[in-house]
Amino acid sequence: MEQLKLAAEAQQKEDHSFKSNQRSDDAHECSGSPRSRKISARWDPDEPCRPAIDEAPVFHPTIEEFEDTLGYIAKIRLVAESYGICRIVPPPSWTPPCPLKDKEMWEHAKFSTRIQQVDLLQNREAMKKKSRGRKRKRRRHSRMGTKRRSEANVASETDEKFGFHSGSDFTFEEFQRYAYTFKESYFRSKDAKEGSNSGETKSKIWKPSVEDIEGEYWRIVEQPTDEVEVYYGADLETGVFGSGFPKATSMVTESDLDQYAMSGWNLNNFPRLPGSVLSFEASDISGVLVPWLYVGMCFSSFCWHVEDHHLYSLNYLHWGDPKVWYGVSGSRAQSLERAMRKHLPDLFEEQPDLLNELVTQLSPSVLKSEGVPVYRAVQHSGEFILTFPRAYHSGFNCGFNCAEAVNVAPVDWLEHGQNAVELYSEQCRKTSISHDKLLLGSAQEAVQALWELSVLGKKTTRNLSWQNVCGKDGVLTRAVKTRVQMEEERLDRLPICLKLQKMERDFDLNERECFSCFYDLHLSAASCKCSPDRFSCLKHAKHFCSCDISHKYVLQRHTISELNMLVEALEGRIEAMKVWASKDPVVVSIDDTDRCTAKLDQESSMSCKRVKSCNPRETSSCCPVSEEKVNINASCSSSSQVSSAVVQSGSQHGAFSLSASRITMDGQNDDETLAMNDEERWGMSAVLI
Repeated sequence: MEQLKLAAEAQQKEDHSFKSNQRSDDAHECSGSPRSRKISARWDPDEPCRPAIDEAPVFHPTIEEFEDTLGYIAKIRLVAESYGICRIVPPPSWTPPCPLKDKEMWEHAKFSTRIQQVDLLQNREAMKKKSRGRKRKRRRHSRMGTKRRSEANVASETDEKFGFHSGSDFTFEEFQRYAYTFKESYFRSKDAKEGSNSGETKSKIWKPSVEDIEGEYWRIVEQPTDEVEVYYGADLETGVFGSGFPKATSMVTESDLDQYAMSGWNLNNFPRLPGSVLSFEASDISGVLVPWLYVGMCFSSFCWHVEDHHLYSLNYLHWGDPKVWYGVSGSRAQSLERAMRKHLPDLFEEQPDLLNELVTQLSPSVLKSEGVPVYRAVQHSGEFILTFPRAYHSGFNCGFNCAEAVNVAPVDWLEHGQNAVELYSEQCRKTSISHDKLLLGSAQEAVQALWELSVLGKKTTRNLSWQNVCGKDGVLTRAVKTRVQMEEERLDRLPICLKLQKMERDFDLNERECFSCFYDLHLSAASCKCSPDRFSCLKHAKHFCSCDISHKYVLQRHTISELNMLVEALEGRIEAMKVWASKDPVVVSIDDTDRCTAKLDQESSMSCKRVKSCNPRETSSCCPVSEEKVNINASCSSSSQVSSAVVQSGSQHGAFSLSASRITMDGQNDDETLAMNDEERWGMSAVLI
């Protein structure tokens, strides 16, 4: 017993030395911060609140299965997706070295932390203060070497709204020492010394199990009796701090280089693996395409949330104590949201987007009582946790550890991603990636693969993989068809005489988003001459300004005809493949004196027609048209012909719109635009062909 007492005294001296040697830049922490005060809260083993829930599935790939990363994920998806999360245990031989354990990095590299009030994650009062945005994963532009992002979900010391305040900076060595001290102190019980009448107490060091820690964690969250504050080194950018996986430039031997630096399970490679549509995003978006690190201690938490854009995520535990996860299937996401609003009404009334903040827990036991299936997984060092699209997940750490996470987007994600951006638009929430850019990039590469297979006979692994997601019922074909139909319907709601122009190729080089709902504008955008650098999505075009319709216009990257032809190409039509297999799809060249359309939208059932006269003052219709039909591959007239070159700008050749038997022209003067009253303007449709 005396040895235990001496050990405790020695630990106290070490703690005192540790605190006195803190860096001066940690002085912003208040005197009551976790690092500067004695740990008074203690484990209560008599009142555990461990949830009684089922386990998520665990998978043990063979060495051969492990070689095809996305192939293996596709293989287990049919079984695992309904759980929301699953655990993947690599083959025993897969043990990547971790550069973060190098002596220089371990002892000297500092990382920032957040202070988490664990006892307030569920049971707290609304603070009736204005909202503050969470850290948003944004794209890093490789050409400019910069990154844009909003403020992290770390509250300032003067921010009265609940959040995670900035904590001390630590090295791994310092954080490990603090985390060990906290856990040992917290789970140290005091009992009366056996056979003693003096009432003296002894200190007993207890090494709790994962189940013990889990029961105590949820007791703190659900039935708090003491304040419990911990540090969490979360969302640390590996592009700045460094990754826990080896990179080619840091390797010593060629064998290690081949096995680990180039592995598909190396999270630096994972997002852009062949078959992931994130390959079509050139920017390095921190947290999406560039992994984030998470350095945890006992009770440090990640609260209920879904991934940005409802992406898949993969988390690898480099070392340390286990991490406990909870998952809810994406198909039950709305059920979880309803349950949380029901049980935490004041918090949601104060902040409707509370779930985007990652600062709120709700016990799996409560969710289960509301009919929401929740599953549990315990991640050990050297293991992966995979989360599926729109699967809510949360959890906590059992002690000192370090994990790394990143996103991925197999083709089957596209449907979920489309739902995500539409939901973001309704919520006026900013996006992190351009969904349309990924969708069109995937479709064009798939068409190229189909062309090589069907015409050139190139049966490569890449081409066969794309073939598997195409065809009339293919997952990629369905995703593109859904998006084209959506675009067509939105165009149909626009004024018939609204000018439609070809979008510049580099229009969205610097991220274009709707002024109203932040919808990404890669495919189309509306604007007005009054504000040439301000744009809206098609849904909010009529809210843009009060200017006359003659001053407004829509930019389109591809016409509806081109997009419908893309769908046909994905379905296997050779003629359409031929058009889209080239880098640039075929469009119609427009002559200043004579214009020819290539193809009308499917609803109008009309062929290309040439305009003979279009004077809005002469007729109530936009203009009369001839009934001459023109083959898409034939010449329309001596001065107007089909061209395979993309028209880069509407101002270069003039813009035009066409719907059924009504056509308006732009390119000579604005007076040729039909004047309409407000009801007429917004009650008609426009189609560019």
